[in-house]
Amino acid sequence: MSEMKKEILFLQPVCTHNIWGGTKLREEFGYPVEGDDIGECWGISAHPNGDGTVKSGAFAGRKLSEVFKEYPQLFGSLAYDRFPLMTKIIDARDDLSIQVHPDDNYAREHENGSFGKTECWYIMDCPQDATLVIGHNAASRKELSDMIHGGRWKEFIREIPVKKGDFIQIDPGTVHAIKGGLLILETQQNSDITYRVYDYDRLSNGKPRELHVEKSIDVITVPAKSVEDSVKSVLGLPENTLNELYACSYYSIFKLDVNGETVFEQKYPFLMVSVLEGSGTVDGQDVKKGDHFILPCGFGTVKMQGRMSLMASTVTS
Repeated sequence: MSEMKKEILFLQPVCTHNIWGGTKLREEFGYPVEGDDIGECWGISAHPNGDGTVKSGAFAGRKLSEVFKEYPQLFGSLAYDRFPLMTKIIDARDDLSIQVHPDDNYAREHENGSFGKTECWYIMDCPQDATLVIGHNAASRKELSDMIHGGRWKEFIREIPVKKGDFIQIDPGTVHAIKGGLLILETQQNSDITYRVYDYDRLSNGKPRELHVEKSIDVITVPAKSVEDSVKSVLGLPENTLNELYACSYYSIFKLDVNGETVFEQKYPFLMVSVLEGSGTVDGQDVKKGDHFILPCGFGTVKMQGRMSLMASTVTS
């Protein structure tokens, strides 16, 4: 078992087709998926709707959810009944719906025992004058309900400018939407619960997509968090250092830009890692843009070489 603990778990991602998706996940990242509507790559995921497969080694061909259940010691023997986190790359060719996520308590009660969804975004790329929907302009729950039921979307929605290298934390109850042209790395709780507030009256297979208006009104935080508290730039951090960007009760997020060589200790229950740009090696194994892997508990010293930009995350212990 000690040998298994030292083994890097490389994951085969699961890609999804979405009404707003594009082609970058195939063309830029090399994921072998056909179509021009590839919206998401679930890079590290053990969710029933997208359970990643270990690519090589002792667990080759096994689903991440199985490995987590059967070998809890690889993940710090945590007190979770399922793998707790998920990492996605999102390519939005068109705007996503205006949406909101519930917290754990609401999801447990209303969504069959699911986790809620706390998430964060790192903007990998975007157009020059990019914006995102983060928050809303209603001052009270009554005004919130009136604006939504009255279709007063221009008044309701708060759109803010963003740029490459911005980091955005999205707590449950935050109204949000990714806009067309953005490429985002999302780290989140292991949940697929999304409430759509508004979908621009789009049709999917000839029908409007389902909205969840009353549930949305139930869970939206009023008033919204300020813009200043929502977005921060994380460009210009020290190279060859595991820089912590953010920590909450569900996860801690790190950015690492390798230029040459770096060495650090994997001292966390596990460390999920995604290569955003470039290429190099991790403990002598080749990695490149679009690769996703887990450094298990007890991995010890990690040696990385090359020129690459990575994001990493773990549970907050």
